[in-house]
Amino acid sequence: MDLKDQLKLIADRAKHKDNIQTEEATKNAFVMPFLQSLGYDVFNPLEVVPEFIADIGIKKGEKIDYAIFKDGHPTILVECKDWRQNLNVHDGQLLRYFHVSKAKFGLLTNGITYRFYSDLVAPNKMDEKPFLEFNIIDIKDNQIEELKKFHKANFDVESIVNTASEMKYMNELKHLLNNELTEPSAEFVKYFASKVYIGRVTEKVLEQFTELTKKSIQQYISDLITERLKTALSKEDEKNKVENSFEISPEQNLSDISKINTTEEELEGFLIVKTILRQKIPVSRITYRDAQSYFAIFLDDNNRKAICRLYLNGGKKFIGTLDENKKETKNEIQSLDEIFNYSNELLKTIEQFE
Repeated sequence: MDLKDQLKLIADRAKHKDNIQTEEATKNAFVMPFLQSLGYDVFNPLEVVPEFIADIGIKKGEKIDYAIFKDGHPTILVECKDWRQNLNVHDGQLLRYFHVSKAKFGLLTNGITYRFYSDLVAPNKMDEKPFLEFNIIDIKDNQIEELKKFHKANFDVESIVNTASEMKYMNELKHLLNNELTEPSAEFVKYFASKVYIGRVTEKVLEQFTELTKKSIQQYISDLITERLKTALSKEDEKNKVENSFEISPEQNLSDISKINTTEEELEGFLIVKTILRQKIPVSRITYRDAQSYFAIFLDDNNRKAICRLYLNGGKKFIGTLDENKKETKNEIQSLDEIFNYSNELLKTIEQFE
């Protein structure tokens, strides 16, 4: 199971967080599985040290929740809070631990939100802002790619530091852009107003252009999304036509589905196809989807792995088979038993997928 799948399991569990009542339960339910997903053995005291002691000045015996060790030295300090806690009021505690430790990275988390820190601004002093932050319930693919660098198998301090600075400033720029695009500042509005308005930008003009700027941004983003969707749908349509003329028709809407009646004869034909194909694959992988004009059989319930179609509801009966280019050939059959005559074609189709 790859990292993305493991994180999804934690995210699914996090959706039931209301059942978690304590900080310790948060650690057990979310944080420890998260560390395990990064390849660390949370039960190995030489690798993951719980209650790691970090003496701070005259304070002795101060403990941080976990310290991840490499080559006998702490590399990542992990401070955990109850999932209901706001992390903004707890980063100072991690900062103090970081200052007296040799660790290069700090992780502050409540099991739902994860914030990774380093010392990019000043050596041995934890930055005020994290260079990587995500909500595990809504983690993005690009964030997973960055998180992979913290995996035990990939962990390299220099490599992470080299990209952490770029990530930190990109995050801040994205936050700034988000603010400007939703609630543009006076400076932002003045810049654009001065490019299109002839005359002095007075308070009245600024007020007018603030609304115009907001509307223009919203319309531009809307147009951009629409254009991207059109392009994506156009490419997908072309791909579908070229790759798979065997898929369920996109015109098959909910009204059509309500008219579908799967007959005993179609199910018997399905059983015959499964009997033929079980020579090569488990029958559990063979599925069907009924349509008004045909009965389609697939491998792994995947539209792009169509095996054949049965046309059994008209005056004549046919079986539609595929060649290597996914072109369908309809063959008339007098009875369902004649499906066995096309065993070689069906098995050859399976071999193409496997």
